Amino acid sequence: MKKKLKRILCWILTPLTLLTLSIYYNVYNIPTTMFVREGQEIKSNQFIRLNEENEIKVNNLIQSNSSIRKLKVSFLGLVPLKSISVRSVPSEISLYPGGQPVGVKLNTKGVLVVALSDIETVNGKSTSPGALSGIQVGDSILKINNENINSSEQVSKIVNSCKGKELTVIVMRKGSELIKNIKPIQSSSDDKYKIGLWVRDSTAGVGTLTFFDDKSKKFAALGHPITDADTGTLLNISSGQIINSSIVSVRKGARGNPGELKGIFVDEDITLGDISKNTDCGIFGSTNKSLINSKFNKPMKIALRQEIKEGPAKIITTIDGGEPKTYDIEIQKLLQQEEPGPKSMVIKITDPVLLEKTGGIVQGMSGSPIIQNNKLVGAVTHVLINKPDVGYGIYIEWMLKDADILTK
Repeated sequence: MKKKLKRILCWILTPLTLLTLSIYYNVYNIPTTMFVREGQEIKSNQFIRLNEENEIKVNNLIQSNSSIRKLKVSFLGLVPLKSISVRSVPSEISLYPGGQPVGVKLNTKGVLVVALSDIETVNGKSTSPGALSGIQVGDSILKINNENINSSEQVSKIVNSCKGKELTVIVMRKGSELIKNIKPIQSSSDDKYKIGLWVRDSTAGVGTLTFFDDKSKKFAALGHPITDADTGTLLNISSGQIINSSIVSVRKGARGNPGELKGIFVDEDITLGDISKNTDCGIFGSTNKSLINSKFNKPMKIALRQEIKEGPAKIITTIDGGEPKTYDIEIQKLLQQEEPGPKSMVIKITDPVLLEKTGGIVQGMSGSPIIQNNKLVGAVTHVLINKPDVGYGIYIEWMLKDADILTK
């Protein structure tokens, strides 16, 4: 009798457990923010299709205005599961895809601390005064004695001219300003006063343009942030430019050894556009020039996240000279993201020509537009170190938000 009861309980509990797990999985994969096109009505007790296999039912309209609606999602219209924000976007956003290489020059806001160093004095080695004051690698020095800092040379000049008097230093750390007091000490090697900090004020490199909006004259590139090579800190920029670039060689990627597109700056004195933002989703700015390349010179519609499908797609990128071409890839997995970031989807290079020349995704390819069904869906961002043919891409809507083309 007990065995029979246990079997009955198993028959009842097993499907309930599977149903619960299925509901949890589907709710987890519902984004907390969705974009829908203008004119698409969302009402109570209406199903919203996320993709071909998944749709959600709106149980209650919480809040509504011209650009954002708060909605509740329910199970069978009875059990409330989750709240989502639904934001409207213009019904037809069209952009010119990039794919061409661009040189990137950035100047930091203040100077970035990249290392701490002890100082040789007449009394022996002394600990870095900057470190003793509490300054850390990754901090940005904004002011010294109330003077705005713009270059590493300026820091050296101010420190040496103080003749050992205490300095008041304002640093930026993770978005917060901190005040530190530092007393420089004299180095026995050159008799100059120092604070034991290595700092950097600029960086440069080559990436790929993602899109250009001819209406607003805004552009986006990279799909991921520019970080300091030594500290990994996202660079807080004061200014920057993109300039014309040409790919001159390729170092093929292999397992454990990422490849690289090697480029040169062309007409370095001619600025193509001014960079105003360096965010988790790329670099963004505006221009008074046209960034439409000669090969992909027609505007392309964008696809919202729920319109993207796992399966075949293409990327536009340049691996020789300055002319972009299309190559086959596969979108292997669409990832759930609650916050903007460069890892939205898993992609795999399938094009035999690209695999032969680059081995897969290589440095410098970041920002290459991802195209599916003749729509711009995202951009290449990262490669997996041990699988050079596999990497990540970012949803185009994240880049459109940071470009201020989509309403935040």
